[in-house]
Amino acid sequence: MKPGRILLLFFLLILAALILGPLFIPIPALTDTLPVEQLADDDSLFVEVKGINVHYKRAGQGEPVLLLLHGFGASTFSWREVMQPLSQYGTVIAFDRQGFGLTERLLPGEWTGENPYTLDAQVETVFGLMDALGIERAVLVGHSAGGTVAAAAALREPQRVLGLVLVDAAIYTSGGAPGWVRPLLNAPQFDRLGPWFVRSLAGEQGTTFLQTAWHDPAKITPAVMAGYRKPLRMENWDIALWEFTKAGRRVDLSDDLANLRLPVLVITGDDDRIVPTAESIRLAGQLPTAELVVIPASGHLPHEETPQDFLNALTEYLRVNL
Repeated sequence: MKPGRILLLFFLLILAALILGPLFIPIPALTDTLPVEQLADDDSLFVEVKGINVHYKRAGQGEPVLLLLHGFGASTFSWREVMQPLSQYGTVIAFDRQGFGLTERLLPGEWTGENPYTLDAQVETVFGLMDALGIERAVLVGHSAGGTVAAAAALREPQRVLGLVLVDAAIYTSGGAPGWVRPLLNAPQFDRLGPWFVRSLAGEQGTTFLQTAWHDPAKITPAVMAGYRKPLRMENWDIALWEFTKAGRRVDLSDDLANLRLPVLVITGDDDRIVPTAESIRLAGQLPTAELVVIPASGHLPHEETPQDFLNALTEYLRVNL
């Protein structure tokens, strides 16, 4: 056989291995999973919103209503330090966004119409949850990627948003794969390996990410780590998170910021290494009616790491604006 043909055959074999190999790699099954009923806390509540069983927690009563939206990889657990103190000022509701916490993890083939993990679907869930709970208007408090959803919701239906609090919010770079990568993510090979890759969040990579989010990682107690990891015991959490990852789009809301004319509070830690502090400062400068609070000695999670400073800023905002 001529050398050229040998080289071509070798190339074809390598190509076939790359294309077909992932389809045959054995993927170990998830272990130690539990039904959602066994993972729920004593104060866990559930309500169906647009065909999804949404997990939420509630404290306080009356108005105003504060609706808390967590960031990537988090859940209602991330608001544990501030929910009860905020309940002195009205009703506080924290819920698990699609793909996180104990909210139902729909799998491919289990939904009709729009993918429930897209940004648009998450905005629809915000208002669907408000409708289900009989809430006409609310103050949206969005952290990180939850801030993206909160801002998008305020832009879509400003008449239902009483106020907007953006905590280390991902407004300029909201994540999501570049456009040229998305067709690859939907290939069968990636669909097979993707859930396996995202399982790294349950291990060392997830720990490293959480440590990066704190100014002082020494404050991350075993109880905090356990709270973050508990939702990773739900059945099919890895597949759902992969679907969430595929549905992500890079969204830049900066061109629409001038339309946010309601009272806005921007909060950031002075040592945010996930959404750089400079981005929150820039955000406050671009919003027509925004107040900026930079919390010292705090990272990406001021409501967890420095809860009293976070509460001071938020309650002052409520006192002045509502």
